[in-house]
Amino acid sequence: MLRTARGERSMVDVAAAAGLSAETLRKTETGRAPRPAFFTVAALAGALGLSLDEVATPAAPLGAATESAVA
Repeated sequence: MLRTARGERSMVDVAAAAGLSAETLRKTETGRAPRPAFFTVAALAGALGLSLDEVATPAAPLGAATESAVA
């Protein structure tokens, strides 16, 4: 999702806009950082023009959506 949202922008540009290193973005995009810090996710969402809801939805554990719908 992050890679798609980044589009034509370079990793360096997006990372700089988010106040992160390009390596942190690379690890997050490729899954080598399986649990990025909340600040990292929030900063990337802001730099990419995404809401935290948009970023969190694909990362939700399986069944989380159905559990919240039932509750």
